[in-house]
Amino acid sequence: MTRNPYQIWISEIILQQTRINQGLDYYLHFLEKFPDVETLAAAQEEQVLKAWQGLGYYSRARNLYKAAKQIMTEYNGRFPDSYKEICNLKGIGPYTSAAIASIAFNQPYPVVDGNVIRFLSRLFRIKTSSSEAETRKYIYELAGKLMADQPPGEFNQAMMEFGALACKPIVPLCGECTFREYCLALKYGETDRLPVKKKSIERRDRYFHYLVILINTGVGKTGILLRKRIKDDIWKNLFDFLLIETDTPDILENYSERAEWSGLLNQIPERKFRITRMYKQVLSHQNIYYRFYIIRTGKKILTSFPIVDTLDLESYPLPRPIEKFLEKLLK
Repeated sequence: MTRNPYQIWISEIILQQTRINQGLDYYLHFLEKFPDVETLAAAQEEQVLKAWQGLGYYSRARNLYKAAKQIMTEYNGRFPDSYKEICNLKGIGPYTSAAIASIAFNQPYPVVDGNVIRFLSRLFRIKTSSSEAETRKYIYELAGKLMADQPPGEFNQAMMEFGALACKPIVPLCGECTFREYCLALKYGETDRLPVKKKSIERRDRYFHYLVILINTGVGKTGILLRKRIKDDIWKNLFDFLLIETDTPDILENYSERAEWSGLLNQIPERKFRITRMYKQVLSHQNIYYRFYIIRTGKKILTSFPIVDTLDLESYPLPRPIEKFLEKLLK
């Protein structure tokens, strides 16, 4: 019996960097918006990014969208049913391919995620770092041997679930563990030291200064100037504000004379203005420090950037820091 490969695919991509209790609502919401490959491929990218908003790692949403189109054009809308073909889809690597191939199509490919790595590292007392290619290869081969003649999909799901619920990163349930008599990490008192931790990630600091222009466009109506991020950088194809990036967190002096802003600000000689405190957003490899320079005006301005009614903002995909700021600003 096969299971829906599309649903498995979506769940695996969402849960790669999100806990199940946090990701479930996003998963259900995404399937409600895009219940199948055809619907996803026919959508606009902005709609997909909007449905993904809050999950982060937006390149995954863009890759989902590209892969859906790939399935429609290269496979006539049929989700490929072989491990090799699944690997050829945009944004799908060996781990996700193995999950789809085994759970949806009962093919014998072990899934080695963080939960499985932790469980097997402790069970067999593997003392080399899982970030090393040789270690990951060894664990993959070990999982394949353990799978043997077991139903692949059930085996993989059991391994992942056991790692998540019993062999937890902190305070594993060793006292009631089915494998406690065989676990070498437990025998040698090393459960808190295995798996061997990856080297800590060095994050670079970036300082963003956002210009937020709010325009009174009528009775009870407010427009806000947005900018679409189109460069190959964080939050690509999402919307934020006009931005100046600097090397330091200092408040911009003579902000109105900055080339990036002066053309707009010269159109608003009289304006209400304030600067917020510095906020921080931690990403996988970056610390984003950001503050907002907020300007309110009743004057129409000429700009190539979209001025969006604040009531229509829910249609635009926004980075989480921008979304949180607007929620507070527009209360």
